[in-house]
Amino acid sequence: MKRLSLLLLLLAIAPSFAIAQISASNGVGSATEIAAEYNYVRSNAPPGSCDCFSMNGGSLSIAQPLGSGHLAAVFDASAVHGSGVSASNYDLTLSSFTVGARYRPWLHARWSPFGQVLVGVAHASGSLVGGDSPAADDSALTFASVIGGGLDYRLSRHWSLRMIDADYLLTTYSNGVNDHQNNLRIGAGIIYRFGKR
Repeated sequence: MKRLSLLLLLLAIAPSFAIAQISASNGVGSATEIAAEYNYVRSNAPPGSCDCFSMNGGSLSIAQPLGSGHLAAVFDASAVHGSGVSASNYDLTLSSFTVGARYRPWLHARWSPFGQVLVGVAHASGSLVGGDSPAADDSALTFASVIGGGLDYRLSRHWSLRMIDADYLLTTYSNGVNDHQNNLRIGAGIIYRFGKR
């Protein structure tokens, strides 16, 4: 399991490095950013139940601006964990690895909003998906997507605060009903930018 997660991480990061090399050779003057965030996820409970539950964790993302810099290629890896799910007290660890695009209308403003669309895979582990739970019948890799946006506040040339990052995180685990899990992911963190601006 750990080997598979590491392999997926390496496969997902590889395009970001390739894009960075291409952009650097083309003289793109926008800075690459690395962001570390705390994430809070609110997820729906097993089908037929109204008991939603919370998970906490973090994420790491890399964004490489393309062309003028308004559009960036993004890789995002996140992992969150929750316990006490439903009356049966299940636990769940949810990891996602997604890539996609981010758009910023204002590049060098102190307050910088963005929107993003990412797609990739998710992996679940824990008693909610691995035991006698009727919530899901496997913890294999499934499709995941992230749609949302956020707001950054520039502290200096290299450092910024991610004031908020609010996303709809869709996962598609088999659950015997509709095979969709609707998750609200809210994050905040710190960003470091390096390279030319």
